[in-house]
Order: sequence, then structure tokens, then C-alpha cells
Amino acid sequence: MKLQEHKATLSFSNGAPSVELPIYSGTVGPDVIDIRKLYAQTGMFTYDPGFLSTASCQSSITYIDGDKGELLYRGYPIEQLATQCDYLETCYLLLYGELPNAAQKANFTERVTKHTMVHEQMQFFLRGFRRDAHPMAVLTGLVGAMSAFYHDSTDINNPEHREIAAIRLIAKMPTLVAMAYKYGIGQPYIYPRNDLSYAGNFLRMMFATPCEEYHVNPVLERAMDRIFTLHADHEQNASTSTVRLCGSSGTNPFAAIAAGVACLWGPAHGGANEACLNMLEEIQAMGGVAKIGEFIAKVKDKSSGVRLMGFGHRVYKNYDPRAKLMQETCNEVLSELGLENDPLFALAKKLEQIALEDDYFVQRKLYPNVDFYSGIVQRAIGIPVSLFTGIFALARTVGWIAQLNEMLADPEYKIGRPRQLYIGAARRDVLPIAQR
Repeated sequence: MKLQEHKATLSFSNGAPSVELPIYSGTVGPDVIDIRKLYAQTGMFTYDPGFLSTASCQSSITYIDGDKGELLYRGYPIEQLATQCDYLETCYLLLYGELPNAAQKANFTERVTKHTMVHEQMQFFLRGFRRDAHPMAVLTGLVGAMSAFYHDSTDINNPEHREIAAIRLIAKMPTLVAMAYKYGIGQPYIYPRNDLSYAGNFLRMMFATPCEEYHVNPVLERAMDRIFTLHADHEQNASTSTVRLCGSSGTNPFAAIAAGVACLWGPAHGGANEACLNMLEEIQAMGGVAKIGEFIAKVKDKSSGVRLMGFGHRVYKNYDPRAKLMQETCNEVLSELGLENDPLFALAKKLEQIALEDDYFVQRKLYPNVDFYSGIVQRAIGIPVSLFTGIFALARTVGWIAQLNEMLADPEYKIGRPRQLYIGAARRDVLPIAQR
């Protein structure tokens, strides 16, 4: 970031002296006002619930322009990365800042592939969970437990440890997610295979059984890879901020990523695609396409409490660029599997059409988002709704690691410590119990 020649002047109506604050500008996006010395100069803090107007860090990883509907990883548009690169190339880009050449890609792919197995003892740790536990509960525990199984790479201040932990996490997350799924349905775990792609390996670990040979469908393999790429990073969202805040205390990388998994579990964040599928199934139970008009009327009625899930985004005030890409993949997958006329998918397409044409939604810029389409794709592939957020965590792991490493390399980073506006009781004395 660079300091602007002009500064912001903060003046007070109570006659207190005004304060000059530095202004910084990034490569693109809004300028920021540096308020780090505000408390020392004025004795006051800023108040910003949810940090909606506060930049908590400087970053060179991901940039979002919500008004334009633009998403860049290290400067590259998501549209180009999703169509011209695979997920592991995207991982390399996020971790190291540049796209790999052929030799670098081959080396990185081999390193990840050779670390996909997990310690055999993790199977016994997994057996401590109930079979009907939510996969995200299981995954939070498994990722946190990696620091107990791989304690030779837990020093967050050691670059070599962070490098090893990064490769291990990216490589083993598909294995852990598949293990959580297999455990829940009572099937044996499927070990990874080194001759398959990252996405192909994941599909095999999910859906193969020892009874017969499993052949990876290339259309589904591409769809899975695209889901991973589109979810790899998304700037300073809730889970990424959680990872940074957790890592700022000096905790180990596995614990920091486990914190991100736990945060992602929330229905307002990573659980959005799960909530979207549940909504579609509720409309289907009401009567399907014939009941869409009735459902839309409830959505428009603010007193009904009914929300249209999978539409609109907190950041994007235009069409989510990831949604356009996911829409293409959705159509490819439904066509490949012969599901174009499936009642639930027909319902989804009708709902999409109404939302794109109805003035109520158009004026409010409530376009279909990536969660709307990714949920449909995953359901078509055969992934249960309860595992959607686990796959999101798998894909986002590389973004969390890149953001964590960037924070640790920033000379300005400090342990996170938000301030508050205290509105509780003023100082008071404890009375003897007989007098209370």
C-alpha cells in the first residue's frame, strides 16, 4: 500500500482539536483511512459491528469488486482460472503468488499426491464419533487432531513447518471428508490412489466400494474440480478472518484451519448451499413448480419470515461471477446424468427464471449465487446435503493457508484484539448476601 499525499481530517463538534489521519491506497479498490493512532490521539475508538467498513489487514491474494461482479485470485479473473487451470494450479497460485510452469505444476502435484494418505490411527479416532454425527462436527475434530498426528510441523513461526503443514492439509482434506462420509453410512474407507487427479481421487474415495472397480466420470471430475476452484478463496470473509485471528495468537496451523472449519459450518456462511437445497425440497414437498408463485409471494412479504436461499450475496451487488461458471457446470452435469427433467432440478430452473425476470428480485439485485448451483451439482453427483459444507471446507483450505501465511509474513501483524463499546453496569460494590 502507498500513502496518499492528502489526509483525512477528523473534526469534533464539542470543540476538541481536530485530528489528521493518513490515507492509504491499494492497487485497486477503495482507499483506507489509517485509524491505528486514533485512540492515542483522542481517547476514542471507532464503532463498526461486523467490521463492514474496516480493513483488518493488507492482502495481495484475492480482490472482489461487488458492484462489478468481479473476483480475482492474485490478479487473475476467476473466469479464466476456472476454465484454463485446474484446482492444484490454483492452489499453487494462491500459495506462491504466480501460476506454475509445467515443471512446477508436476512437482507440486506429485508432492500433494504423495501426502493424501492419513495416519492409520486417525481411523480409531474417527470411531469415537457417533455414526449419525454431522460431518462438519467430525471434520472439525479431525482437522484439529492433525496437530496430534503430525506434530513435526506445528510451529507456526517456522516457514518449513508451515510449508509441510500446507501440503499435508491440502492433500489430506479430501481423504478426511471422504472418511467422514464413509463412516456415517457404514461403508469401509477407500484409500487414495496416486494415479488419479485430485478431484478424481476424491470422487473415488467417496463412491467406490471394495466390491467392484470404480471408473471416474470425466464430466463429474471436471465439475468437482471447478467447485474446488470457485471456492478456493474469497477475501476476508468470516472463516478467513477467523483463521487469521486464531493464527495471530501463534497457535499451530492445524488448529487455525480447524477454527476456520468450525466458522464455515454456520448456515449464514458455508451452510448456504445446504440451506438452499433444503428450501428446494420444502417447495417440492408443498407441490413443486405449481407452488412457486405461492412461495415467491411469501418471500416478498417481509412479515412471513420466508427467505429465498441461494440468491443475493453480502458482497456482490451484481451477478456473482462464480455463479455463471457454476451454472454452466450444472447444465453439463444434469445432461451427463440424464437429470434435466428431475422434479427438483426442474423446480430449481423455474425458480432461477423467475428470480432473473421478476422486478422485485432484479431491483434488489438478488441474482442466483454460487451456492444455488453448487448445491444442485453436488446433489446430482450423489453427495448428501449434510456434506456440502465439508466440501466447501476442503476447497477453502488452501485459501485459509495462503491468508495465514501472508499474515505471519506481514511485519505489521499483531495478535487480534477488537475493542468494544461497553454498555453494562458501571462500577458497583458487592453487598453481603443478606442485603441483596
